[in-house]
Amino acid sequence: MTRRDALVRVIDALHAEIAALKANDVAALERATADKLAGIDAVATLGTGPAGPDLRALADEANRLNETCRIYVNLMAANVRRRLQTLTGDAGSGLTGAVARAYA
Repeated sequence: MTRRDALVRVIDALHAEIAALKANDVAALERATADKLAGIDAVATLGTGPAGPDLRALADEANRLNETCRIYVNLMAANVRRRLQTLTGDAGSGLTGAVARAYA
């Protein structure tokens, strides 16, 4: 396996992670995360030599997709926090007024 192949594997896993997050599919999310970590390990095992434009572009794409995953996870966590606050009667401690309604 080349570094390019390993990066493509990471990118494919990140696409699968995003799809699993959108679908709230925990089993698919676990598989995609395991695949992503295996791909990252493969990249690390193959060394850190100079990267040409092709590898740099793939690494940038992987970074962008990972950032997208982070945003989805943060949004999901915020929704859970909001729901828990509503259930516990502590909904007023967060955002208020029009700002709170914009995120409801």
